[in-house]
Amino acid sequence: MFSRYSTFLNETIYSVGLQPYAVAIVDVNSDNQPDIVTADSVSDTVTVLLNTGNGTFSSPTNYSVGVYPISVAVVDVNNDNKHDIVTANLGSNTISVLFNTGSGTFSPQTTYSVSANPQSVAVADVNSDNKPDIVTANEYSNTVSVLIHC
Repeated sequence: MFSRYSTFLNETIYSVGLQPYAVAIVDVNSDNQPDIVTADSVSDTVTVLLNTGNGTFSSPTNYSVGVYPISVAVVDVNNDNKHDIVTANLGSNTISVLFNTGSGTFSPQTTYSVSANPQSVAVADVNSDNKPDIVTANEYSNTVSVLIHC
């Protein structure tokens, strides 16, 4: 992909929420352009930057989530062919799910409790029912939480 002689342009900086901790790159508005989603730990938000083409991004849109989000996954969790946002919220021992309402906008969060100090979140169909399930790694309880989609 990169040769040892590869170079890059200087950085372009985009504002997001306070102390972004994690980032995901996914097309959230179905325009075949990768968009940016960050988990912003101190502002308790996720930020969405829509790709406007040529590697530039829109002004940020922030959405409230649980306390101290430190991990983000962007996948279709309700089988509507739109990418949704899932965060692991370290400070509130929860996950937040924000459903994509179309064109890269998201509903207010739905929260679910998990064990102590979720550090990361992943989404996969763990029980082979063709529905996405959510898994968190929980630091202080030395556990993982599995939320089966019903």
